Amino acid sequence: MKLPPLRFDPILKPRAWGGDRLRRFGRSFAETMTIGESWDLADLPDSIDQGRSSIADGPHAGLRLHDLIQRDAKAVLGSLAEVPSRFPLLIKLLDARQNLSVQVHPDAAYAERHPDAFIKNEAWFVLEADADSAIYRGIDHSLDASDFRRIARTGEGMLEHLIRIPVRRGDCVRLPSGICHALGAGVLVAEVQTPSDTTFRVWDWNRDDPERPLHIDQAMECMRFGDDQDDGRPAITRLDEIPPVETSGFRRRRLCLTPDFTIDHIELTPGDHALTIGSTPQVLLAVDGAGVVHDAQARKTRLQTGDTVLIPSSCDEPVIQTESSMSLLQIDVPPRPGIMLA
Repeated sequence: MKLPPLRFDPILKPRAWGGDRLRRFGRSFAETMTIGESWDLADLPDSIDQGRSSIADGPHAGLRLHDLIQRDAKAVLGSLAEVPSRFPLLIKLLDARQNLSVQVHPDAAYAERHPDAFIKNEAWFVLEADADSAIYRGIDHSLDASDFRRIARTGEGMLEHLIRIPVRRGDCVRLPSGICHALGAGVLVAEVQTPSDTTFRVWDWNRDDPERPLHIDQAMECMRFGDDQDDGRPAITRLDEIPPVETSGFRRRRLCLTPDFTIDHIELTPGDHALTIGSTPQVLLAVDGAGVVHDAQARKTRLQTGDTVLIPSSCDEPVIQTESSMSLLQIDVPPRPGIMLA
């Protein structure tokens, strides 16, 4: 089966820390709602409430991505297809009107011990950032596990031990599992991650919300301390500091390289731009501008600011068509997730 480019209906998630800026990215919701997350490509276990995306338009409109993969995994996933299969990424937009909790996600060792927990390696691309806004990534290297547990129990002194990183539009922050982190107030990001909804909160800015419990014991089992927080790769890359690779009609910058995905920032000139698809699917997320993506059979879907489009492995000669300049994120999965690509 040859599949066309696929766009999905956003799954909107109300959050205590959410805001209203996702409307500027094409999301519609009531004035009284505070939406923190838009899940734009999701294929999580059925136990996760509203954790599976449905196709928005085209010949497969209304069908869940999960069900399409069960029907023909190879057409969607290419060389990643196996039985059972699910999509190897979760793509979101996050709007932080307030600080998110200080949190950590399971590492491989924790996930092996706890089958209901899943590794969550992720990266943030900053779409909007208020003046003086920041994210928090990592903790003071002088703290050990016992020091941190003591601080986490009361929250006293937590902020002074978090590593604060000012951010601006175009920054990309890499967040491997086990790294303590928090998205700061005033920042809106696109989040690329492995498919997991397992989060352990260690501090919630003294909100004292019974619906947002802390998970200090679980967090301590998978959290990195000291020099173990460094893996030799940059924690943050800034778009305006990366020299572009110029090709005909394209300007490409590599933002993030992980064992599970790569993220490139692409700038397009007006016109038609053929995409090269390898043995695995590709995801496009529109940062600025508008266009359409079509295949050789002229089956198309829109690609405008805030949209996420999946290019299945079987898509025949995909092309981005735009009448004006456009920028987007191109997200690729290695043929064997967990294997670093150069």
